[in-house]
Amino acid sequence: MWIGIDDTDSPAGMCTTYIGAVLVRQLERAGIRVVEARLVRLNPNVIHKTRGNAAICIEAEGDADAAFALASTCVEALAEFDAAGTNPGVVVSRIRPPPDFYYAALREFCTVDEAVEVLEAAGARYRGYKNRRGLIGATAAVASDLPDRTYELLVYRKRENRGTPRQVDRGSLFSAEETTYPHTWDTVDRENDVVVCVPHTPDPVLFGIRGESPAWVEEARAHVRSEEPACEQVYVTNQGTDAHLVPGTVGMLREGRSYLVRGTVASSPATGPGGHVSFLLSDEGDEIRCMAYEPTKGFRDVVRKLVPGDVVAAAGSYKGGSLNLEKIGVSHLADAIRIRPPVCPACAKRMTSAGTGKGYKCRVCGERSREPEIERIERQLKPGWYEVPPTARRHLARPLVRGVPVWEQALLQSGRECDRRPRKQP
Repeated sequence: MWIGIDDTDSPAGMCTTYIGAVLVRQLERAGIRVVEARLVRLNPNVIHKTRGNAAICIEAEGDADAAFALASTCVEALAEFDAAGTNPGVVVSRIRPPPDFYYAALREFCTVDEAVEVLEAAGARYRGYKNRRGLIGATAAVASDLPDRTYELLVYRKRENRGTPRQVDRGSLFSAEETTYPHTWDTVDRENDVVVCVPHTPDPVLFGIRGESPAWVEEARAHVRSEEPACEQVYVTNQGTDAHLVPGTVGMLREGRSYLVRGTVASSPATGPGGHVSFLLSDEGDEIRCMAYEPTKGFRDVVRKLVPGDVVAAAGSYKGGSLNLEKIGVSHLADAIRIRPPVCPACAKRMTSAGTGKGYKCRVCGERSREPEIERIERQLKPGWYEVPPTARRHLARPLVRGVPVWEQALLQSGRECDRRPRKQP
């Protein structure tokens, strides 16, 4: 059976993954064998989400009625019911629903009624609390299909320590990263000298380690010195996979979806208020604004090196008419030139404009010229992929250390639209 839980937390506290970890232990004590615990990230642009929009799926073997009762009791005991935006959902299904609903919740927007329709078709047990919005994520979690998967080891705080500063040794986190990278990632941001894996929110998470296998996250965890934890849980997850991205075209983007689009840089990058950098990307007469916000730090320097005529693939969420960049691929570099008035051959002084369409004139001797001086500028950018730093990376964004998916590389090189339709379940 598959057990799904979502929307149990709030900005003030709790964490759906913590409830998942507690439930794993309760199921095992009740004689229900846990096969896998899964952390499923959904559309990061959903306005109702809290933090990372995570839902939980636990695959288990045993009495489904007992599992449903345990899951419901666990949610009722721990969820943030007093928070206005917290609307938990619990699902237990003997049949895994088709993955279509998962992909819709990952890349689009779904309704409670659509989730209920899927659950009814599967004959699932389900319970939604308050406005029942959590049924959407819980249903998507049990329907999830992870052709590409990573792992996260989450360590949780004891109840008496919550609300106090987290005690995690900074040096041990950098040691863990140095020892296990590139098999683990986003523990720290070495370039900006920042710890990434320790949250600052008032929830039970002490820290989390992301990596390519349970063995590697356990290896990194062994280096970390911290306050005594309450419990730990390794989750299979779609984090770091780019599962939220779909190929798009500049003139066909829809609000709140995440895309990879190819186009030509149509304006010189400009730095605006707050240090945000923007430029226009064009394709077949359509234009969109691409944004590299201040939290992306050094990534903005890459964007600033673009010039009109560069051909790039840009990945990110389309919100408010802008594509908010998560990474960028440079396919072709345009020639960069500087046009200046020529130097006077008679007196070696630089000429000035003689007026629109009248060429140039030397102010010293009166010599004239029609041709400007054209200087080719060496580009400080190379073709390839560039990404935001770990401090600014979204949960679903695939770090370049994991490589670039074939469909993304094909879109960068050829511009052809690639098929990202969900594959059928075996």
